Amino acid sequence: SIGFDKVFWDVDLKGSIAYAKASPTLTADEKTQIVAGLEQVRAEWAAGTFELKPGDEDIHTANERRLTELIGPNGGKLHTGRSRNDQVATDVRMWMRLEVWKITLDLLGLIEAMADMGEKHVDLLTAGVTHLQPAQPVRFSHWLNSHAAALMRDAQ
Repeated sequence: SIGFDKVFWDVDLKGSIAYAKASPTLTADEKTQIVAGLEQVRAEWAAGTFELKPGDEDIHTANERRLTELIGPNGGKLHTGRSRNDQVATDVRMWMRLEVWKITLDLLGLIEAMADMGEKHVDLLTAGVTHLQPAQPVRFSHWLNSHAAALMRDAQ
């Protein structure tokens, strides 16, 4: 699944860093070593230099493999007490929240553009439509605002 879930690289590393810092099973030295290694893996992904290998089944095994290459056997301790299901659920939730936030920002930009256009064309009349039939004339700005209001509800 690496072809699909490599988009999770950043959230997977953030989740793993948080888990390592909070892990009761790791010593302070192991936590420091693992977090530093994960930051190095993150830098490779960010720079576009992270190299996927044929044995990398998914983003989790790829990141753990690279961590172990960088820091040695302590890299394998990262997921002690953490199930793969928990890791996947955390990654998906974190990624989805970020993507929804990006879409919300785009949506707010669209609403702002609609408001600006309505303000510029406040005196423009257009044919209204009701039940797919022509209706009385309406202000173009009111028609735009009706759609902007629906988009605002979506953004909430």
